[in-house]
Amino acid sequence: MPTYTDVLPHHRDLYYGGQWLKAGSGKTDTTINPATGESLGSWAVADASDVDAAVRKAQEGFRVWRAVKPADRAVILRQAAQVIRDHAEEIALIDSADSGGPYRRMIRDSEGGAAAFDFFAGLVTEMKGSTLPVGDDTLNYTMREPLGVVVRINAYNHPFLFAASRAAAPLAAGNALIIKPPDQAPLSTLRLAELIGPLFPPGVINVLTGGRECGEALVEHPLVAKVALIGSVPTGKAIARAAAGTLKKVGLELGGKNALIAYPDSDPAKVAAGAVNGMNFTWCGQSCGSTSRIFLHDDIHDEVVEGILKAVEAYRFGLPTDEATQMGCMISAQQLSKTEHYVTLALKEGARLVAGGARPSDPVYSRGFFYPPTVFTDVTPDMTIAREEVFGPVMSILRWRDEDAMIEAVNRSELGLTASIWTRNLATAHRAAARVEAGYIWINGSSTHTLGAPFGGYKQSGLGREESLEELLECTQLKNINVSL
Repeated sequence: MPTYTDVLPHHRDLYYGGQWLKAGSGKTDTTINPATGESLGSWAVADASDVDAAVRKAQEGFRVWRAVKPADRAVILRQAAQVIRDHAEEIALIDSADSGGPYRRMIRDSEGGAAAFDFFAGLVTEMKGSTLPVGDDTLNYTMREPLGVVVRINAYNHPFLFAASRAAAPLAAGNALIIKPPDQAPLSTLRLAELIGPLFPPGVINVLTGGRECGEALVEHPLVAKVALIGSVPTGKAIARAAAGTLKKVGLELGGKNALIAYPDSDPAKVAAGAVNGMNFTWCGQSCGSTSRIFLHDDIHDEVVEGILKAVEAYRFGLPTDEATQMGCMISAQQLSKTEHYVTLALKEGARLVAGGARPSDPVYSRGFFYPPTVFTDVTPDMTIAREEVFGPVMSILRWRDEDAMIEAVNRSELGLTASIWTRNLATAHRAAARVEAGYIWINGSSTHTLGAPFGGYKQSGLGREESLEELLECTQLKNINVSL
């Protein structure tokens, strides 16, 4: 196994129009390994002038790419999938060093990105229109066309997975794409451009690294047809407001304060395993889909809590690039401090700490942003940790007996991304799934995603659906044609 310094991307400039170009201002920023504090090198910071140049090159690329036959686009997408698979381990190592996710689990992110390219390559003929019966002397039909230049702004918890998997649908639909990677962890997206950029006509795939100015300029640019974000609710609202100026399409995958609901007939051991898996401690809870609110029926509460505590104690905490590590570190000092703030609030408001709750004392972790799995019991729905998204490894356990009151507490959140329901009764499962206000629900499961199953949220958890045919269609626009014969 190589070291991560051996596989970091060679290019750190902006990639657009099929070329690597320096930022016009010459400004750069630096990314660090969040586990060690070590610098991973600098990268170019795009400003508004760079954005304008890149968008115009993307527009040129779009004109070429939209004319490529769908079946031929699919061939190139499948080639991209194979290139990603060939480099899956090195990509995972880059992400592990740059974002803090455990190396072995980040390989799945690489593979997931490749799978998305294959999946959407298979859907290129599904961008179908229809005919409408309007009379013998008229032909009326619809057709789907690509939008133009699509922008993807991605989050730091799965940098490569989001860059690759969310690129596939816009490209399959015939759009040109500009990816803005997270400024906390941009390196794997730069590597993606190195690997698959040359497969596409110049201007079809573009990567702009940068901060707020770059993002705002992309959202406001009149030649950008759609902006899609994976990020926080405040950022999503800001993008929606800015995009309104040009009435461009918006896709938002935002936060979650997701519930796991365990009924009294469920298997306590399976619930405990599902709760720990669903909390995504692997990524230190930095996941919008984490089931951070665990609603346990009174009859099984104590047994499930015991199982959860045993499971988190067994977690292999360690340096992200170590092959044996199961849980790495948080992305930044800011995110670590935010987590500690919520732990302090929970204790002040009366929650009972039963696991974690303090930084590790081992000196090997002293330079990184490490925080162990943290579990609170005796949490009530009005407590801050039961209402606000921590985006850290903090699990809140709530006890319930009255189903109506429990469902009301689950739905009280302004967020509604995922939910996990545990019961052996089929009627109970379907009834609960119908009542819970969330867009993606597991029954007797948690955390897993299935390509083809539309992922997205209710309420302030976002707009649109991804990982499915719906994502592909949202990258198109519908045209109606009326022909007088």
